[in-house]
Formats: sequence, C-alpha cells, structure tokens
Amino acid sequence: MQPMSDRYAIFFRNVLLPAYERARGRKTFAYFDEYERNQWLDPEALEALRWQKLQRLLRHCWDEVPFYRKRWQAVGVADPADIRDLDDYARLPVLTKADIRNHFDDLHARSLRDRMLYKATGGSTGEPLRLGYTRESYERRTAVMWRGYGWAGAEMGRRSVFLWGGPVGNPSRMTLLREKLYHRLFGRRMLDCFAMTETNLHDYADAIDAYKPDIIVAYTGPLVRLAEWIVAERRAVHRPVALVTGAEALHGFQREVIERAFGAPVFNTYGCREFMLIASECEQRTGLHINVDHLHVELLGGGPDAPGEVAVTDLSNDGMPFIRYLNGDLATPMSGACACGRGLPRLKAIDGRKLDAIRTPDGRIVPGEFFPHMLKDVRGLLQYQVVQRTLDSLDITLVRAPDFDESGLDYIRRETARVLGNDIGVRLHFADSIASTQSGKFRVTVSELA
Repeated sequence: MQPMSDRYAIFFRNVLLPAYERARGRKTFAYFDEYERNQWLDPEALEALRWQKLQRLLRHCWDEVPFYRKRWQAVGVADPADIRDLDDYARLPVLTKADIRNHFDDLHARSLRDRMLYKATGGSTGEPLRLGYTRESYERRTAVMWRGYGWAGAEMGRRSVFLWGGPVGNPSRMTLLREKLYHRLFGRRMLDCFAMTETNLHDYADAIDAYKPDIIVAYTGPLVRLAEWIVAERRAVHRPVALVTGAEALHGFQREVIERAFGAPVFNTYGCREFMLIASECEQRTGLHINVDHLHVELLGGGPDAPGEVAVTDLSNDGMPFIRYLNGDLATPMSGACACGRGLPRLKAIDGRKLDAIRTPDGRIVPGEFFPHMLKDVRGLLQYQVVQRTLDSLDITLVRAPDFDESGLDYIRRETARVLGNDIGVRLHFADSIASTQSGKFRVTVSELA
C-alpha cells in the first residue's frame, strides 16, 4: 500500500490542483504539458522553437512597446525583419536595471497596460526593482518551475520542508492564515531560515524529523550550515528522497556535506525573482538544464569554459518584455548532450552570486538573502550594500532616489534589529553610488570576519 503522503500527492496533483487552476481560469497545466513535451525535442528543434518565439516577441515589442522601438531604431533597425538570426539579435542593446527604472512606463505594451501584475525584487545585485508581468507569463513560469523541480522528484503536492526566507514587515493575520493554508495544501512545512542561530540548529533538525518530508527545498547557505552541524554532532536526522537548493551558488564541497548529513542526493537550481526558474539539474546532476523553450539565455563575454554575464529574454511576458536583460549574474556554459536525453542545453556552474552570511554576537547566522528579501519593499531605494567588519557591528550603505521614502529608514532599523537582535549595532550610510568588485560583480552582503 502506498504511504498516505504519496496518495495525497497523487490526489493533489491529478485532482485538487487542476480543479483549483480551472476554477481560477488558469492554463498552468496546459503549459506544463507543453513544456513536458518540449524537453524531449532535439537541440535543433528546440533552437527552431526558440527562434520562432523570439521573432514573435520582437514584432510585438516593435508594435507595442515604445522603449524598444526607439532604442532599436537608434542602432539602425528599420523593421524587426532586419533581425534575421541570433547574431543580429546579439547586436541589440542590453536592458539594465537602470533602464527599467528610468523608462518604466515606456517598457509597457500599450494594449496590455491595464492587465498587468507587479512585484518587487531586491535582487542579488543589490538594486531593488519593480517589474510587471502578464498572467500568462506567471502561469508559464509556474509550469516551468514544476517541470524543473519534478526532475529532482519534487513533484506538486509531495511532502516537503522549505528552509526558506520568512515574512518581513507586518503581514496581517489574514495574510499569514492564507499562506499557511496554501502551504498546507501543497504539503509544505515552512521553516524560517532568517531565524537560524548557532544555538537553535537542533530545532530545525527536530522539525525535519517531526514532519518527515520527502523533499527539502532550501537556500544553499542555511542548509549547508545545518548540514555541518548535523555532521559535527553526529545527529541522526530524517532522510528525505532528495534536497533542492537555490538562491546561492552550490559548490562541490557544500553538496558533499549536505549529502553526508541527510543521506540523499542534492539537486541544484538557478533562478531569479524576475523570471523564477532559469535552469535546474536533472536526474544526472551533470550541469543545469536551461529552460530555452521558455527563456532565451545568453552568456556575454564568456567562452566555452569561461563564465559570461547572464542576459535573459522572457519569451512569454508580453506586458513588460525583458529583452537581453542583465540580471547581474555570471555563469559558465557546458557543452555536449546530457545522458538524460533532454535536448535542453546546460550550464556548468553559476559563478556570480556571493551573498555572505551575517553573524551576530548571540550566535545567529543570517543568510545574505535576508537583505534583498527585506529591502525590496523600500520605495525609492536605488542600491544598497551590507558590510560586516566586526561581530557586533554592521554597515549598510544606501543609494537613494529623489522619491525615497524616509520612513524606510525606520523600517530598515526595525526589521534588521528583529532578525539580527540588539547586540549588533547598525550604521546607515548614504552614498551616490556603490562600486563593483574587480571582477565586475556587485556583492549585496560582504562579511570581512575571519
């Protein structure tokens, strides 16, 4: 007989969730079926599909989005038909976060302006951003996420623990209740990694033991720290079927300690808030398959074995299209076919995310993701950087726009104190700009502790 959790996951995946999606008028499952078929196309067929979607998007942007028509005309494009192949496409200007902030209205498609959804991103590069997307784009992103997580065995409704960022600010009781119900329906138990300290790691292990998840999904940094503690303490902990990591680069030594602690394989993923899942590992775990049937991903300035700057084009977001958008990351390509048989190309490594954990005198270990998560909602904040030079102090540098909301300073102090405690002094500084590292990568959080 199948375990109760397996029976629920099958019922949820085949009955409950499809009924909910249909009731909401969503096409997520139709898109999921489409992407499930696409992954088995050969590379040439996938390339043809991607180019077909790109051509459609270019025509749409020319007709509907003032920003792109003006910019492309400025570099000599008289008609989208002038862009005949990917080499021509690669000569189009890139899109930056500054472009989005400075031309926000002109980046909207005229006919879809009143049917947009919006969200904010703190971004791993420390530049908060507001972005718009269509309902279809959201549904397609969700479908692609289901596909990628499914490669790790993390199918919809499967019993899971998420070691993820908790809520910030002051969400209402109704909001918290809705989120709790939502996660329960999906079979999820949420553990707030922002509350992790050196002294409460056993609580996280106890929670995993109590819930007995099939899957653990986690920020890489907190999961590594928990795994290190489990190994050091020789603590026996519930063994899941698989673990899925995200939000930070996963290094080989980190994968090794996680697998040693939990006795299960680790699957790496790569995404960003602007597009959700960009690439993920399949059963072979030899590189991350890029979702090229959903996104066009370029690695600028790199080589066959050298990292390049990630530029992403969303092939389905007609409302506020992102064309050759620089998300601030670096990645290395991978050549050759995967033994899994999928035609989707692969990334060898994600090289550009460096979000250092912040430590406190009372033993807390706060992952760098807390700051993008918290600061994304501060209006008028252009850029920021968090630097820890001593255990009891933190320096936060802010670059403010003219419309910066001064109440955001109180919010930053309050939320930082809530998560880091009162034993660490927080100093706020203001600057006109913040320099990148020598490699050109901007680091949101920097720990200078030994």
